Amino acid sequence: MVDLDAAIGFVVAHGDAVERARLSWLRAGATPSPELLDSAEVGQTPTGGWPAVWGTDLASVDATCFRLAELDDLGALGRPAARRALDWLASRQQADGGWEEDAALADDAPWWARPGDPEARLYLTATVTFWLTVADLDAARAAAPPGRWAAHPPAPRWPAGPPDQATGSPHAGNQLAGNQLAGNQLAGNQLAGDAYAGVVQAGVRALAGQLQPDGTFPSYLAVGWLSAAVFHQQELFYESARIQVVLADRMPKLSPANAASLAAALRRVGVDEQHWTLVAARRRLTETQRSDGGWESDDGHQFDVHTTLAAIRACR
Repeated sequence: MVDLDAAIGFVVAHGDAVERARLSWLRAGATPSPELLDSAEVGQTPTGGWPAVWGTDLASVDATCFRLAELDDLGALGRPAARRALDWLASRQQADGGWEEDAALADDAPWWARPGDPEARLYLTATVTFWLTVADLDAARAAAPPGRWAAHPPAPRWPAGPPDQATGSPHAGNQLAGNQLAGNQLAGNQLAGDAYAGVVQAGVRALAGQLQPDGTFPSYLAVGWLSAAVFHQQELFYESARIQVVLADRMPKLSPANAASLAAALRRVGVDEQHWTLVAARRRLTETQRSDGGWESDDGHQFDVHTTLAAIRACR
């Protein structure tokens, strides 16, 4: 069993102010101070995204999604900064439903987000589709009648009222109904929360078109768990299950960071904690938790707190 108390102690001991605030939100839904939220949002470009290179106005798809993940842990996806970022991401969708970094970032983008690389393009498509799905899901939960989401109650990320109408998003009004994929009808309850529905549908079609018969993608493994989460939320359960079979087979050799990110993504869209994929992920996290309570990052020890927060998010 994962030792959450030890994990919490690791973040308290080694995290900075923003990371400790993320922990407080994940543990108890404690709202951070306005000053801390402002500091977490610093650097946003006029277009709405965040840059990959500090101090520039050229926004990056990958960097913006990374910042949204941090803001999500602060309960801040409903704030104006995150809404502008989500709108910017939606506006960056290409004609085939995918996403790619600006060609001007070719020298600065990390290998997993390099423009012109088909694997990177598929990864960014899965990542953006996931975050737009999460945004619509939170909005729908916040606007739904009491009890509708009893199994997964909404976190207070969105203000009262129909969030899509309040944001002024140019994508409000897109409808889910009437679109079919792989013989399945996409969910379409027409609740508040459909602001990005048309954009998400196009992203889902782009991902489904690359899903191989054996449940893999011609890209990085993260595309699998992000797509599995998106397909689950779109009620494409067969497609999601095919991917999760592959993920479960690879679970015994997954790094702690990958196991944490996988489980956190599935939990974020409401996959039951007793689902076999999540049970396997928690087992892997139990096996890889260090004696100091933390988990090792794939990107160096300076990101161990980030990985530990992902594990806490996955197991809470």
